[in-house]
Amino acid sequence: MDPVSLRRWLPRRSDCTPLQVANLAAELNLSSLCARVLAGRGLTDPAQAQGFLEARLAALPDPSLLSNMDLAAERLAHAVREQQKVTVHGDYDVDGISGAALLVESLGAMGAQVDFHIPLRLRDGYGLSADALRAAHAQGKNLVVSVDCGISAHEEADLARELGLDLIITDHHQPPNALPRAFALVNPHLPGDAFPDKQLAGVGVAFFLALAVRRQLRAQGWFSLRPEPDLRQVLDLVALGSIADIVPLTGVNRILTRAGLELMAQDRRPGLAALRQVAAVREMNCGAVGFQLAPRLNAAGRLDDAALAVRLLLTADVQEAQGIARQLDECNRERQGIETETFAQALERLTALDQPQRRSIVLADERWHPGVIGIVASRMVERFHRPAVLIALDQGRGKGSGRSIRGFHLHRALVECSARLQGYGGHEYAAGLTLAEDQVESFAAQFENLAQDRLGEEDLIPQLLHDGEVDLTAFAQQDVAELASLAPFGPGNAEPLFCVRNAEFHQPRCVGRDHLQFQLRQGSLRLPCIAFGVASRWEGITGRVDALCTPQINNWRGRESVQLRVRDLRKIL
Repeated sequence: MDPVSLRRWLPRRSDCTPLQVANLAAELNLSSLCARVLAGRGLTDPAQAQGFLEARLAALPDPSLLSNMDLAAERLAHAVREQQKVTVHGDYDVDGISGAALLVESLGAMGAQVDFHIPLRLRDGYGLSADALRAAHAQGKNLVVSVDCGISAHEEADLARELGLDLIITDHHQPPNALPRAFALVNPHLPGDAFPDKQLAGVGVAFFLALAVRRQLRAQGWFSLRPEPDLRQVLDLVALGSIADIVPLTGVNRILTRAGLELMAQDRRPGLAALRQVAAVREMNCGAVGFQLAPRLNAAGRLDDAALAVRLLLTADVQEAQGIARQLDECNRERQGIETETFAQALERLTALDQPQRRSIVLADERWHPGVIGIVASRMVERFHRPAVLIALDQGRGKGSGRSIRGFHLHRALVECSARLQGYGGHEYAAGLTLAEDQVESFAAQFENLAQDRLGEEDLIPQLLHDGEVDLTAFAQQDVAELASLAPFGPGNAEPLFCVRNAEFHQPRCVGRDHLQFQLRQGSLRLPCIAFGVASRWEGITGRVDALCTPQINNWRGRESVQLRVRDLRKIL
């Protein structure tokens, strides 16, 4: 199986007319470059586009639109008023960590007696922990609230009932047909749920729960004698978990994430400020959160105890924050070493299979650490553009993590393979599973059959969606700077990407680790370009090329200028 080298270049939308772009630019006083991007993403109505650009918190939907939200909020408000002990049960990824921290901080600020529990990946596995419920009962707790987990926890919900614990499950994963018998289930994917945006992260669901609880307490006069918490101050946690969980940054998620990133940039939370310092993050954006901060927070849950990351997010002590941030940074370095070794082993296993016609990748090994197989599965998908599942084997049992591509819904595939699995859960593009070691081979065969049925040859070639064809003259500095108003960029709202045809390729120079600097020229106009990780692949390119590029403002020694970050290049023959 060879690494993917070709890319399909496709316009993001082909039915967008020049007249629509011109009208949008005139109505909103935008450059045609910015208007082109908006229109190409379906935002041709000026009012709709204005709402997208403003991303106002006042436009957030009513929390009560989430099924069972009022029931859950009433129960939590009662716990606050009666000083009942509450445990927040999170998960060991960044979404579950940030969601747990958000509820502990928010409920605590409302006057609740609240603590948290994060399961240990190696000891407890994924999901709601029966041992945690027993411990909560033994400690005299009355109520447990899950974040980012629990929607399939039938046995655990029944156990909570037996123990006399009220269990509120908040989750955002796909629910099974039969739902657990909890006190309340809050999940935008529940049948009949009226919430307008189904793509919330777990931390997003937790934020709306906090809003609903505060509203209940306000109506009951709870804040007449005590300060009412400003829940805008936890939006940094919402942004953190949403970006890390790779949810679409559109609609509600865009509003929450944009406000949260602005808050993060102010360094008000000692833990995130300390983590930013050890990661040497200069500009706080989705890339910095997703590739610098989130991996360090995730490292705790992958190799050790994710409760350390929750402590980092909750502490008000600067020195404690700096100490924990250094610990997480060290843990992340260890994780990187294990990940590199596992990736090399996975490539060896794949080569040994010698099955180039396969449309999926399923690999299992006793040497692999369950904390890194998800990252390695992502790297396999990036390299080969096929659905990939990696399984860490231990004493006859396997824990697997999968990632997928457009056109292959991973969670639905696992549903069809469920007879061979002991457990599973997840989304369209990412999922986890457990199975007996003697089922790995049959699971891999069925998974491959599904991939053969659902993926054609074209599906195995990655798509690069662009925002239209332009000349280099379109990249005026003022217009390029205006594109920043479309941020934050991420899934569902990718960075603007334009197709430049028939440009001259000039002055290539290798810099750093396989990066390439060069110039593109059309007529008398030349623009500097940078492309990452391609110098060896693009060696020898000369003459005229077509390019896919993202224009950006480069600040060098106080002087700003336009630079193109080139994603792909084709030589014109």
